[in-house]
Amino acid sequence: MNTELAKRRRALQGRLKQSGLDGLLVTHPPDWYYLAGFFGESGTLLVFPTNLTLITDGRFTVQAREEMKGVRIQLQKGALFESTGRFLKEGKHKQVGFDPARVSHGQFRMLRKAAGAGVRWKEAPGWVSALRMRKDPAELAQMRKAALLAGEVLENAFGLLKPGVREFEIAAEIEYQMRKRGASGPAFETIVASGARAALPHARPTAKRLRKNELVVLDLGAILGHYCSDMTRTVYVGHAPARVRRWYQAVLEAQLAAIAVVKAGVSCGEVDRAAREVLAGHRLDRYFVHSTGHGLGLEVHEDPRVARGQKARLEPGNVITIEPGVYLEGVGGIRIEDDVAVHSDRTEILTRVKRDLIEL
Repeated sequence: MNTELAKRRRALQGRLKQSGLDGLLVTHPPDWYYLAGFFGESGTLLVFPTNLTLITDGRFTVQAREEMKGVRIQLQKGALFESTGRFLKEGKHKQVGFDPARVSHGQFRMLRKAAGAGVRWKEAPGWVSALRMRKDPAELAQMRKAALLAGEVLENAFGLLKPGVREFEIAAEIEYQMRKRGASGPAFETIVASGARAALPHARPTAKRLRKNELVVLDLGAILGHYCSDMTRTVYVGHAPARVRRWYQAVLEAQLAAIAVVKAGVSCGEVDRAAREVLAGHRLDRYFVHSTGHGLGLEVHEDPRVARGQKARLEPGNVITIEPGVYLEGVGGIRIEDDVAVHSDRTEILTRVKRDLIEL
């Protein structure tokens, strides 16, 4: 068994023993990969103090046997959550934990009915996600590669930004270039937003054609070896006027201020506040309409949240985005985003594309 997988399982099993639970139900596919190396689409993973069992259907049993070592594979009989409940009942497991954020009300009703009165359910929110926040050296190495790949694709995309080119043509080329360089796909739908549409933080690419003298926001991320990257740069097609330069400089100062605060032991709220204070000094804080960042890993949005008032403290192994922005309705938007890894004695910026305002 992979040494890192074994360490992760032991950490989770140790918490099980401390809590007095007989088992933990894991239903989120990225959590299966994290604990067992399996990234199928359907199943339930049951973690017990001394072993793991995956319940899945015939579509995934061969894949599970190939990808998972030291995990029992149980063929699903009937509906998934009914089969899981019956398995727990037959094994006479008395107390089982589950993450309420990962199990729907309907699924829980099926579980409880099939397991019967002999199984007591206890909420165990975020147990696996808490482990996943702290990336080990192998995960960080993979995330460096994913970040570098995203940077190469982004720099290549700058050459596509010409008046007359449609947003979705640029997005399609970006995602093609990701796969050409070895990515399994984009971490999310690539954002290409130009002109007034750049004021939409999560704009989807459209048939709009780029025009001279407008802002273009490019937000992209690649999945490489199951791990995500996420970065944003803002470009001006033409020669940027003075007000756009001022806005851009303010966003860049806000990002640098937030990155400077990032270190082990600092609260996520402090990082967010550093960015907002800079924008407030430029009287742009009311145009900053989202959080400063988020955790990154097997999913593009993970814990911890880097947002206003968040008390969670950064730890070595965390990887977060830092992405302040300003969005002016009818005019456009500016966002600058990088991926930052937290170490015990330093921070590391994984994304490497220059941050200066690019004029094309």
